[in-house]
Amino acid sequence: MTDIQHNLPDDILMGYATGVLPRAFDLVVASHVSLSDESRARLESLEAIGGAVLEDVGTADIAHDSLKQTLAKIGGMAPIRRPVPTSGVFPTPLQDAVGGDEAAVRWRSVGRGVKQCVLHSDEDGTARLLLIPAGRAMPAHSHLGTEMTLVLKGAFRDADGVFTRGDIEVADAEINHQPIAEPGEDCICLVATDAKLKFQGLLPRLAQPFVGI
Repeated sequence: MTDIQHNLPDDILMGYATGVLPRAFDLVVASHVSLSDESRARLESLEAIGGAVLEDVGTADIAHDSLKQTLAKIGGMAPIRRPVPTSGVFPTPLQDAVGGDEAAVRWRSVGRGVKQCVLHSDEDGTARLLLIPAGRAMPAHSHLGTEMTLVLKGAFRDADGVFTRGDIEVADAEINHQPIAEPGEDCICLVATDAKLKFQGLLPRLAQPFVGI
């Protein structure tokens, strides 16, 4: 995927490698890394560094029921598959979450031709698929937390440039933008958020409780 221009920064890749990211963001990172040779290589380097550091760390006592506590925390959650190169429209980790490729998505209309499918939601974050019709603009918004957007099909543009398949945009409270799907093909994105968006317009703000974005 040599045409990918927007890759993840090392701090997020390190967060993924060390397992500290919310599950919703883990899904986006694993999907992006499956598409990006550059990010996958940097992730492998960070994991190798982490492994070398662990070799020099001493042992520590743990609670007798630590395994039981750990299993209780992850009970009922299917593991997110490690990033691997993929040939489908959806990367392998995303296909696992959807139950198939693009045709398996159960879309729900949120108005003006835009559709969404919530894949995971808990107190730490939400992962959803968004379909934006070609040429259609999303409402202008800023963020109360972090928003991570991975393009799977088509493209969109905003003030930070054009984002095509495999590109990822990380936005925080300092970013105010209005993504617009490029003409010619509907744009499908995988989006993770850990807080509600902050819409500028009245109508998007009124609709927000019903669409959950």
